[in-house]
Amino acid sequence: MTNPNQCANLYDDKEVLGDCLGSQKQITAAYNTFAGECVDPRLRSAFLNILDEEHRIQADIFSDLNSKGWYLPEQADKQKIQQTRTKLTQG
Repeated sequence: MTNPNQCANLYDDKEVLGDCLGSQKQITAAYNTFAGECVDPRLRSAFLNILDEEHRIQADIFSDLNSKGWYLPEQADKQKIQQTRTKLTQG
């Protein structure tokens, strides 16, 4: 496929944004590891700043998908939330 228009028609907006969200999840996981295992405080700070920015990008993508009804996380059952809260506080 050499025609850019043919490539553009392969994926719709939902698929592209879904792929972007998946990529952002991987990126934030990597920067989290880098920051957590960094010895130099200045470099750690830089990684944490980048991580914060990447989380904002991820949140924007999630919000866009969610607002269009393309990514609707299941709501947690209130009883399960309370059971988990109780379990963690008794720890």
